[in-house]
Amino acid sequence: MEPSKSSIQSLVNEIKKEVFSNNLHEFVSSSAYDTAWLAMIPDDPRKQNCPMFENCLNWILKNQNQDGFWGETNDECLPTIDTLPATLACMVALQTWNVGQENIDKGLAFVYSKAEILSKINYQKLPRWFVIVFPAMIALAQDSSLELVFPQGSKGVIDDIFFKRQQILKTEELVDESQYYDLPLLAYMESLPSTYNVQQKEIVKHLSNDGSLFQSPSATACAFMATGNIKCRRYLMSLVQNCPNGGVLAKYPMDKELIKLGMVDRVQRLGLAEHFNEEIEKILAKIYRDQKNHKAKPGKTNTLLPIKLYKDSLAFRLLRMQGYEVNPGNMCWFLNDAEILKHMEENFEQFITVMYSVYTATDLLFPGEYELEEARKFAKRMLERSIKRNKDHNFVLSKRFQNMIKHELKFPWIARLDHLDHRKWIEEYNVTPLWIGKTSFYRLSCLDNKNLMQLAVENYEFRQLIYRNELEELKRWSMKWGLSVMGFGREKTTYLYFAIAASNSLPLEPIVRMIGAKAGIIITVADDFYDMEGSLSELEVLTDAVKRWDGKGLQGHGKTIFNVLDDLVKDITSKCHTKQRSGIEEKIRDIWRETFVSWMVEKTWSHSGYIPSVNEYLQTAMISIAAHTLVLPASCFLNPCIPIEKLKPAEYENITKLLMAITRLLNDTRSYQKEKADGKMNLVLLHLNENPEAHIDESIAYVEENVGMKRKEFLKHVLMDGFDVMPKPCKNIHLSCLKAFQMFFNSSNLFDSKTALADDIKKAIYLPIDRTPKHFLKPLPSPVPAKKKDNITIISASFDGALRNQGSTNVIKQRTNFGKISIKRPEKVHIPVRFHFCFI
Repeated sequence: MEPSKSSIQSLVNEIKKEVFSNNLHEFVSSSAYDTAWLAMIPDDPRKQNCPMFENCLNWILKNQNQDGFWGETNDECLPTIDTLPATLACMVALQTWNVGQENIDKGLAFVYSKAEILSKINYQKLPRWFVIVFPAMIALAQDSSLELVFPQGSKGVIDDIFFKRQQILKTEELVDESQYYDLPLLAYMESLPSTYNVQQKEIVKHLSNDGSLFQSPSATACAFMATGNIKCRRYLMSLVQNCPNGGVLAKYPMDKELIKLGMVDRVQRLGLAEHFNEEIEKILAKIYRDQKNHKAKPGKTNTLLPIKLYKDSLAFRLLRMQGYEVNPGNMCWFLNDAEILKHMEENFEQFITVMYSVYTATDLLFPGEYELEEARKFAKRMLERSIKRNKDHNFVLSKRFQNMIKHELKFPWIARLDHLDHRKWIEEYNVTPLWIGKTSFYRLSCLDNKNLMQLAVENYEFRQLIYRNELEELKRWSMKWGLSVMGFGREKTTYLYFAIAASNSLPLEPIVRMIGAKAGIIITVADDFYDMEGSLSELEVLTDAVKRWDGKGLQGHGKTIFNVLDDLVKDITSKCHTKQRSGIEEKIRDIWRETFVSWMVEKTWSHSGYIPSVNEYLQTAMISIAAHTLVLPASCFLNPCIPIEKLKPAEYENITKLLMAITRLLNDTRSYQKEKADGKMNLVLLHLNENPEAHIDESIAYVEENVGMKRKEFLKHVLMDGFDVMPKPCKNIHLSCLKAFQMFFNSSNLFDSKTALADDIKKAIYLPIDRTPKHFLKPLPSPVPAKKKDNITIISASFDGALRNQGSTNVIKQRTNFGKISIKRPEKVHIPVRFHFCFI
């Protein structure tokens, strides 16, 4: 069934209730690891007969993955690295209360099947939190009478992880005030061995005002069991009350601003911003006010480095795109700290999501923002390293995130069409984490909201329906006037409509797209007529007719071109508001007049062999590219529309002049070979002519450098107020035009190719969204008989020495009234399951 306006509006109303509500905590995914620690707390330490938070225990029972693990999956539905300690902790919680034997059996099988992957990993590259937590969970599981079985091949790596943990515990202070890019050891209190001997006064000293230990539920649960502190209890009670389903957060309280920023980012990337403009503006306006009113000094804060930089870069991009005046220093502060840069370089795998966010934020560079340029270079280098490393070690990036990075590096934002970007996010990038937390990924569950995804699909396909109908109408128009069967030049009806429709995500009136597309077709046919078909005398007659705006005496192709042009201008005039009609027709004629005159000038140069100066060339060539001829007449139908006086050539705004210059330079970098063969002039060729000792690549670089400088200035005019009197919708259509040109001429001349854009056109207009669920896990094989132990090692024997050296976990030693429960050991069931280490 085709999507409809009513079904879309119904979904919009539902999402406004679900997603843009006040209770933001429910949108953050639950942490199995932290939930397990709350589930271990006894209601009465003296009796130890029931858990304090029964909902947490029930959540564990109900939320085990069918493949035996607890924790997150990546965007390929494969378990992430946090599932190993999370699964161990959940099994301990179940064992503690003598429930969920079947769950424990499946969990043990999962741990066994996953340990083998450790033998393929360079343990030195494992995250610090994993090195601290994983050995502790092994020890805790052993103390809880869980018989962990590991493949023999994993023994060496696990030994190495235990040893590395011991090094961390020996060299790091419990709380190092100078370190702010990682959590202190005390934040992992539940994972510290008994030999660490943490004193109660030390715990209480570092409790936050809310009663938490570094806002970590697991550490605070351990602190409460060790001290019985009433502030810890209140914190945990508040946490559970705000998580009514029983699964608690990995960090509490959450950063509400970050959640809201993530919601806005997701809605925009799915192409749904038009339905939530009011909500988006409200969120961003408040965040901007808060930033202005609470100007924190960049640098060291209580917020972890990855979280702070991720949030700062995300806020910068969203606010700047919305037109707010934001300082690059808000996100570039990390460049001024050598210690931070060194840490990020050495641990780049753990900053990939952050670097992706920084890199995309730097798409919006303005002139003179050298800090952003440095940030872009740094982020690009880190992303390229992650791609290179992934080729050698297939556990750093998920395939989808790897593809996201490659796509971002290869196709800059300015060269991508909004409509196709939305499809890519709907189909391929539909699940990404916010950041890596203490022991798990933090995700926004609203990002995976079914109604939100359904709306994205319906909205996209509804646009496709509109586009198909408009394209068919455009083809009929082109055929009616004979433009598609001229017998010379390029037939680009579909290409031009595709570029105009897909480059803008804003809800434009159909007439805006149709006027732009019709103008583009006329420009292409007329330009080809001047370049390759018309004789000098025919072109002089046509140019004179356009100047007089009188087609008398025209014949053949010249007559066809003038007649369709005259009809288009009359059509535009008739559909304008009554107040505009009196003056708009002549102004639109003037735009076309100067365009035809520029083509005639270039033809005269080519015919006579005249070589203009660079300035002389640009004055004519930035008109002959005709970008303004596309944009300005169509802007008459925007709301608010372009001021009539800005249609007059002498009154063009700077944003229009920049668009004209950039599009010309883009074209010249990709068409110089063809134009050289045709005897036409081109800025690349002119620069080479004026610099005979230069190489052609140097001339191309010279032009591209000019494109880069002008593009920064152009973006400033588009995004910021105060530089032009042009309304925001008119600025946006200028941006859409530039993105279309950049797409055509980004790395090659796609406009002149007959097939290069065929697939993109199909995806944009014809092919429905792929709604097939993507399952990456193979079906579970039959259980392996427990007696086959030739290639396994029992943890209690294999790692006895390591465990004796490190001691049992701190919490077991300290909770003196929380003794062990003798439970029958479960039968081992070995179920191999695919696993993927994913640091994003």
